[in-house]
Amino acid sequence: MFKDNLAELRKFHNMSQEELADKIGVSRQTLSKYETGESLPDIEKCKLIADTFGVSIDDLLNYGAGDPENFGLGVPPRGKHIFGMVKVGDKGQIVLPAKARRLFDINPGDNLLVLGDEGQGLAIIKEKGLLDLLRNARRGQS
Repeated sequence: MFKDNLAELRKFHNMSQEELADKIGVSRQTLSKYETGESLPDIEKCKLIADTFGVSIDDLLNYGAGDPENFGLGVPPRGKHIFGMVKVGDKGQIVLPAKARRLFDINPGDNLLVLGDEGQGLAIIKEKGLLDLLRNARRGQS
């Protein structure tokens, strides 16, 4: 997966092998070996690559666009996630995917605020997150 993600990210960002190699301090030939799977970078080079493209090291190494859960999409930017599809029930209820509930610590009984923007879509925020945001905004005005 790493070699595919590396090549895809480099091309998506319109970078040549030479340009990326210069950024991370390796030769173009070494970068080519990374992209063909002949060799792997050390962890420091992985961090440089991930930082260059604004993705997490975990996604750089493990993300699979061919995984049906990822809808054929490439590696998402750091902090962005694709949790999968949900179906709206008869009364408008949705079930949040388990991965999303774990990552955002959403538990039964938690209050969630649903926000909407006709141009951007929906957003869901935990009540505690909203209250923290409002408290911080008030402190900033003082």
